[in-house]
Amino acid sequence: MSAGHLSREFRRVYGESPYSYLMTRRIERAMALLRRGDLSVTEICFAVGCSSLGTFSTRFTELVGMSPSAYKRHDGDTVDGIPACLAKQVTRPVRNREAQGTRSRLR
Repeated sequence: MSAGHLSREFRRVYGESPYSYLMTRRIERAMALLRRGDLSVTEICFAVGCSSLGTFSTRFTELVGMSPSAYKRHDGDTVDGIPACLAKQVTRPVRNREAQGTRSRLR
């Protein structure tokens, strides 16, 4: 299967490109590591597979709505007392397309 065909099929099935899907999963993992609080933002950036702190911060801010540093300060205690399986669902980042669909249904 060619790379182009794989990308088109992936987009058809999942509704986003393979790169966008991968970045969303990386941001989800970064959010969990930031809530844990024992690593710096730079360490987390590289731990989740990003090679550029700038790209990581930009993508994180797009998906989560705040910078990684602000998330670390603000949301560290948001999921205290919630089981990890539920915390992951509650804190899952919402991509722009999903957020727009939610807003239109709420109106």
